[in-house]
Amino acid sequence: MRVITQGLRAFGHFWWDFLIGDAPEFFVASAVIVVLALLLRHHRQAAYIVIPLVTVLVLVTSTFRAARRARRA
Repeated sequence: MRVITQGLRAFGHFWWDFLIGDAPEFFVASAVIVVLALLLRHHRQAAYIVIPLVTVLVLVTSTFRAARRARRA
């Protein structure tokens, strides 16, 4: 039983590190973008505008946050 528990714990740690890693905001942003895509699947023209804008917004925000962290260090 101990081996199974350790294996499940290691599996969970792998996925946490793989998905969340050092930047949990990317995981959250990816989930938000996927949900937006699902919600806008019947409104393609709105999706063509909204999804790229949200993606660019996330990337720009992340870049500014990383630059701010680098200046502090």
